[in-house]
Amino acid sequence: MPHAARPTVTLHDVAAAAGVSVSTASRVLGGSDRKVAPEYEARVLAAATALRYTVDASARAMRRASDSIALVADDLTTPSMGMVVAAMEREARTAGAFVTVSATMGAHERQLETVRLLRALRPRALVLTSSRFMANALGGRLLKELAAYEREGGRVVIVGVTDMDFDAIGFDDYGAGRAAGAFLAETGHRRVAIFAGVRELRTVSDRTAGFVDGLLAGGVEERDIRTVHCEVSRQGGFDAARRLADEGMDGRQAVLALNDIVAIGAMSGFRAAGINVPEDVSVTGIDDIPLAGDVTPRLTTVALPLAHAGAEAIRFALGNAGEPRRLIVEGQLIVRDSTRPRLT
Repeated sequence: MPHAARPTVTLHDVAAAAGVSVSTASRVLGGSDRKVAPEYEARVLAAATALRYTVDASARAMRRASDSIALVADDLTTPSMGMVVAAMEREARTAGAFVTVSATMGAHERQLETVRLLRALRPRALVLTSSRFMANALGGRLLKELAAYEREGGRVVIVGVTDMDFDAIGFDDYGAGRAAGAFLAETGHRRVAIFAGVRELRTVSDRTAGFVDGLLAGGVEERDIRTVHCEVSRQGGFDAARRLADEGMDGRQAVLALNDIVAIGAMSGFRAAGINVPEDVSVTGIDDIPLAGDVTPRLTTVALPLAHAGAEAIRFALGNAGEPRRLIVEGQLIVRDSTRPRLT
């Protein structure tokens, strides 16, 4: 007996499965430039994928395909990603295009599901930003999906570390960490704590390695460098600082934080513990988010050209196809009030 035809999946079905209104589902799947909260967008995309709503979604998106650029990011709530996305939108609108955004929280399966659905929607380009995109992830399935999308005429640009054969823009995270570590060593700091994130993230490993090498090159002894793994958030920095303060600082004169948000949290934690920055301990971050220059004391940091990278990603996406390009952007040390020289 022939198999029964699979029932047609409607937009109402997707909306019901995602627990959102039909209008919200339509904005996500129909290429609307009206903003949808990342949580709802992720639920709609997941429901559409589970229900195999790709054919109808593709038909609805055809009319918008020529001017849409789809961004797939890990986490849209961080200030640094906000700077990247804002620059992408500005650059895209200048060129008459628009950017849609999806968040995957760095989960490989969610990345794959999102790319599959977006491929069916046929955007002009896919821009993927994450700590690391590797060719062997998920047995190579993500690479195959992206390669098929390019064969169909799309463009893929990766912002982050990758060994995939696509246009890519990366940050010199190691160099940024080394610059910060070398600065603290040169200004007389000899006992230093590194507030790092989870070990699995490439950004964490590269920045931490740079911190350590910069300190060692400046004469700091390896035994005097302590790495504290914490949540990559303001709360993570706050908690790490309180733990260090509760231990009596162990003679630590400085903290190198994975990024500015962790550094700002650390300054709050030290203040709550009665430890003054920079009189008692110097604090340094990486990224140079806008808040870094507004907090008290103003944060010493290594400024990464986040907006430049976002704009360049869109230029790559809208440019002529050719041999894959690689661009590495470097940071610049910005000395402010959260650090002070130590007498050696």
